Amino acid sequence: MDPTGLTSTDPLTDLLKGVRTSGSVFHRADLTGAWAADFRHGSPLALSVLLRGSAWVTPEGGRPVRIGPGDIAVLSGGVPYVMGDEPGTEPDVVIGAGGLCTTVAGEELAAPTMDGSWDAEGTDGALMVSCLYSLDSGTPTRLLATLPPLAVVEAGVGTCPVSHATFREITREEAGQRVLLDRTMDLMLITALRAWFTRPGAQLPAWYRAHGDPVVGAALRLLDAEPGRPWTLPALAARTGVSRASLARRFTALVGQPPMTYLRERRLALAADLLRDPEPTLAVVADRVGFAGAFALSAAFKRQHGVSPSQFRLRETGTRHGA
Repeated sequence: MDPTGLTSTDPLTDLLKGVRTSGSVFHRADLTGAWAADFRHGSPLALSVLLRGSAWVTPEGGRPVRIGPGDIAVLSGGVPYVMGDEPGTEPDVVIGAGGLCTTVAGEELAAPTMDGSWDAEGTDGALMVSCLYSLDSGTPTRLLATLPPLAVVEAGVGTCPVSHATFREITREEAGQRVLLDRTMDLMLITALRAWFTRPGAQLPAWYRAHGDPVVGAALRLLDAEPGRPWTLPALAARTGVSRASLARRFTALVGQPPMTYLRERRLALAADLLRDPEPTLAVVADRVGFAGAFALSAAFKRQHGVSPSQFRLRETGTRHGA
């Protein structure tokens, strides 16, 4: 029997439960000949689904990766990247914040929202749907820390939720279209990430793998479920049914850090997510994530992130609004 009273053993649920967008940006493009676009939108998460043809994705500072029909490219962390028919094609379009399309010289262009025909006979070129994740609902810091700048989910690994019917729906302009696009984005992203994290040979963080241990997994679920609780090592050991020494030793061996260090970092990650909302005061954020007060949170946050909470908030909310 689970001594914690928590029955979930699925760390992926915790990792993905904050994935919910509002105001997502979709681009639909039917591309022929030589083409390339420079994506510099700064969105924390973006998706490109290739429905027909092939393309190359090159993250800034990374190597080119080819994607084919049904493949999904997940870009994270706001790292700029280029997509094109070949790695060497020079971009003539720049996708900026909010999906704004310009020439390389900065002249504004119409967004690439052409209605392509999926699997049209005799059609050359690539048909692609690209989506930018909005920051308005927050993006889990832990999720971003777990993902590489580019994760490609190949066709056949998981199930791409963009069917012929879905493609027709997202190319229509009707009442309720905004909600449909947002929820489609959520489904596409969650499906792609689930396939990425559960694929054979996936390199997963230690804390994720440790969820499978009956003792350490129980401790992780307790800390993740109630990070604001005034946890101590004795209290956590009592809830998991083992001694303090045993819990500390086993937790450190599997997670790579002691329980209280893990908890502090978890609280700081949650604080970063909350600070992306300009409304709650620092005292409110501190209380919600388990710090004694605003001063304690500020000192710990600056040690961890190198900037104060107010500087972090200004930077993040400024990016969100295109400042």
